[in-house]
Amino acid sequence: MFSQLELDYLRSQPLGRLATVADDGQPDNAAVGFEVDDDGVITVQGVDMAGSRKGRNVHAGHDRVAFLVDDLASVQPWRPRGIRIYGRARLLGAQGNPPHGGHLRIVPDVSWSWGLESQALSGGAFRPRRTVHTTG
Repeated sequence: MFSQLELDYLRSQPLGRLATVADDGQPDNAAVGFEVDDDGVITVQGVDMAGSRKGRNVHAGHDRVAFLVDDLASVQPWRPRGIRIYGRARLLGAQGNPPHGGHLRIVPDVSWSWGLESQALSGGAFRPRRTVHTTG
């Protein structure tokens, strides 16, 4: 599970970056809007998610994704912060053949967060907080 601090951070950010992989092994990374629920499940919506490259990749069975949300809390001093998530995605709510519409639901497997309040850089050391997520 994400800590409350991590959930608050995720909810404060308007964009994340979603990486998927195509049949030919080509990675694709795209900026997306998202929501996160209290259980840490991330929902990514779009005009036609199933018709997008990321939706087609997940629909084709490439369900392992990476999701990144980050920003700079300040530039002086330099203070990056963010959360990187590895998880599994499912295309839900799509209709038709080929499918159109729908949304992606991402369930985290593991995440790393940094620069969130007490996780600030200490003496120049980068010490992300690693969390293994369990699904019920």
